[in-house]
Amino acid sequence: MRTVTVVGASLAGLYAARQLRAQGFDGRLVIVGEERHRPYDRPPLSKDFLTGTADEAHLALADAEEETELAAEWLLATRARGLDARGRTLLLDNGRTLATDGLVIATGASARPLPGADGLAGVHTLRTLDDAYALREALSGTSRRVVVIGGGFIGAETASSCASLGHEVTVVEAAPLPLVPQLGPDMAAVCAALHRRGGTELITGTGVAGLHGGDAVTAVELADGRVLPADVVVVGIGAVPNTRWLAGSALLVNDGVLCDDGCATALPQVVAVGDVARVGAVRAEHWTSATEQPAVAVRNLLAGRTVEHVRPLPYFWSDQYGARIQFAGRRRDRDVVRVAEGSPEEGSFLALYEREGRTTAVLAVDRPRPFLRARKELARAAVPAPA
Repeated sequence: MRTVTVVGASLAGLYAARQLRAQGFDGRLVIVGEERHRPYDRPPLSKDFLTGTADEAHLALADAEEETELAAEWLLATRARGLDARGRTLLLDNGRTLATDGLVIATGASARPLPGADGLAGVHTLRTLDDAYALREALSGTSRRVVVIGGGFIGAETASSCASLGHEVTVVEAAPLPLVPQLGPDMAAVCAALHRRGGTELITGTGVAGLHGGDAVTAVELADGRVLPADVVVVGIGAVPNTRWLAGSALLVNDGVLCDDGCATALPQVVAVGDVARVGAVRAEHWTSATEQPAVAVRNLLAGRTVEHVRPLPYFWSDQYGARIQFAGRRRDRDVVRVAEGSPEEGSFLALYEREGRTTAVLAVDRPRPFLRARKELARAAVPAPA
């Protein structure tokens, strides 16, 4: 294998490039990135970067010394728009073609747009560094009326940051509670209370009928008829995996690039990692997935077959209104939740999700050390399956 191309220059793509070198690949390494920026860390975009306590330099995932060691060709501000898998050739949006022996797909996901919001000033998503710059500028100066559509992690973190900046914030969530799929109803209710504690209005159980305004947004109309005045609207209703460029490539795509448990696709010498990859039956949009999958994917890519499986313990965290929420494991709807330490009323606790006498997941709010112990116990209990 003389040339390996990584399509995607964010977290998962950078980790794949690191693993290629760490696992002995000394050939030509090309990294194609749609954004103009070098790899940066996305979680702070809705937190420290948005509030102005961190700048772009703090987000960098690699320094000049590491980039020199990677010895990669960087093609930034360049979008892949086609793949000829049979000829092992990438088609780029500048008309250039790029022949490659191995391919790592790490194109991530894009913010899901709100229908009818195109071209309306004051409406923002928060997925990229450029998105964060635009939103930070919109929030500068006097107090704004901010409506956040979607109460998931991005929406909640953005609402928290906006509230800390002194803006009047309302979160609209179509579900009865935010984060129910991730935490279950009992713990989702506890985390929903953080909005009220932080001075944010939380409206649940209704969707958005449309936006009002001429050139710029002036209000959000809800499905129940209410109209919320708005100077700034932030749309946080999920993400869509970036797979459109793979149309006609013979790769199997269904809400992500379909892979086996080793991140290998149905095409030889093609693997996928990060938010764009559906590994096994799961597409996980978490920082830990983007950092853990590349080691296995690269090992299988260089071996030419699946010799190792990904067996991660799902983990995510969120910072909202001064509280650190941490979750690990695999929760199911029938799991029983038991508070093992602290109490939700105190605002600091550790909760265990249990099934048939076994702990399946753990949630902590501002209990980092007990959470770390519980997470380690969960990891020890997980038995990896051989390839």
